[in-house]
Amino acid sequence: MKGGLSATSSVLAFDFGTRRVGVATGTGFRRQAEPLRSIAAEGEPRFAAIAALIKEWQPTLLVIGVPFHPDGAEHVNTLRARRFGRQLQGRFKLPVHEVDERYTTTEALADGARDADAASAALILDQFFRECPP
Repeated sequence: MKGGLSATSSVLAFDFGTRRVGVATGTGFRRQAEPLRSIAAEGEPRFAAIAALIKEWQPTLLVIGVPFHPDGAEHVNTLRARRFGRQLQGRFKLPVHEVDERYTTTEALADGARDADAASAALILDQFFRECPP
């Protein structure tokens, strides 16, 4: 178990964007992500929608995608995503794990996803599962 992930763990993952946040779910048992939906809200309405998802899915941990430049350098959205992660942790008192999410939106679009943000969140969560040994 790494970072609190067990077979019974429920996980929510987020692909942060300034206008939309994609959300996916998965469990430590199945270790496979499923896109849920995107939240097209900002500020308090965004966090109210996230609170409803947390109440529904009862996750034991949260995962956020953190973007970087191709060379690994940080940029303004790296800082925004990390701030979002701190806000999640502060509001919901759940552990938040970061995953490098370079190219997830591009990959989701290439796969023809109907909701690219939720599909990106699923890719982020699948990467977390790959990096987290059973």
